[in-house]
Amino acid sequence: MTKPFSTLKIAVVGIPGKWSTEVLADAIEAKTGFRWVIDIEQVVADLTKPSLFYQGKCMCDLDGIVIKKISETYSPLVLDRLEILRFAETCGVQIFSKPEALIRLIDRMSCTVGLHKAQIPMPPTTITENIEEAHQAIMNYGEAVLKPLFSTKARGMIILNSKTPKKQLKEQLETYFEKQRFFYIQQKINLPGQDLGLVFLNGEYQGAYARIGSKDNWNTTILGGGKYAKAEPSQAMIDLAHKAQAQFNLAYTTVDMAETEAGIVCFEVSAFGGFRGAKEGLGLDMAERYADFVLQQIHQNPLPNPCHNAAEEVALEH
Repeated sequence: MTKPFSTLKIAVVGIPGKWSTEVLADAIEAKTGFRWVIDIEQVVADLTKPSLFYQGKCMCDLDGIVIKKISETYSPLVLDRLEILRFAETCGVQIFSKPEALIRLIDRMSCTVGLHKAQIPMPPTTITENIEEAHQAIMNYGEAVLKPLFSTKARGMIILNSKTPKKQLKEQLETYFEKQRFFYIQQKINLPGQDLGLVFLNGEYQGAYARIGSKDNWNTTILGGGKYAKAEPSQAMIDLAHKAQAQFNLAYTTVDMAETEAGIVCFEVSAFGGFRGAKEGLGLDMAERYADFVLQQIHQNPLPNPCHNAAEEVALEH
């Protein structure tokens, strides 16, 4: 039996107070009258009952959960938090995007391997734990970006140059390795002053925005001084982005790409996908569209909740 929108209970897992989390919660509340923002750090999973609680309330009573954000920064902890949410699925709670899909994207290595298997063009990349091989890769690339396996918005990334004296370059690599324990090295690509975020909802292309970098920073991130603008990618880029995001079965995502002298390259498929770029660059309210999609999915394809059934059986016994 389908439920009317006004009876659906859909929570947002995110960071309370953050813009993207709150605008999504606002959109869902406007359509259902229900609002619940969940900080995953405070969730308790009791596998003996089984139950999942946040602030004393059972999350298994929900019809759906939309994962907007798990942490301010990526780390292996994010994988464990997603596993906790995967447990909620056993209660019949629908989750967007599915935790197992997100898990494949939190680690940069997993995302890269998935894209390469699908033959999605990326910047030349070397992955190793060997310092000598890492040094050789930088010599081959000329200029390279070292990227942590768990990072977002260019946090922790550094640029190394083959012209640096060998001893100094080795010291830089050793210092980096002490912290990161792995080398993920990409050749630094000369961008035409911008890269693009192509937006997809349920696998369907919604539009694209550009991140235009500042003259004072090598990357185009907003944290690095970049700004958003409207973009009109070629059909070839749209088709490639569609193929890239299709490898991960996400409800909502953005694909980061650029047009370079060597052709189109893909940098990554975002695990969570932002709203601000589409809002400021395109005037698109993707929080609103995402909320509509989630409501339609739950309304048309409700799942049985074994936790509810168990509670009803206990009530009947008494």
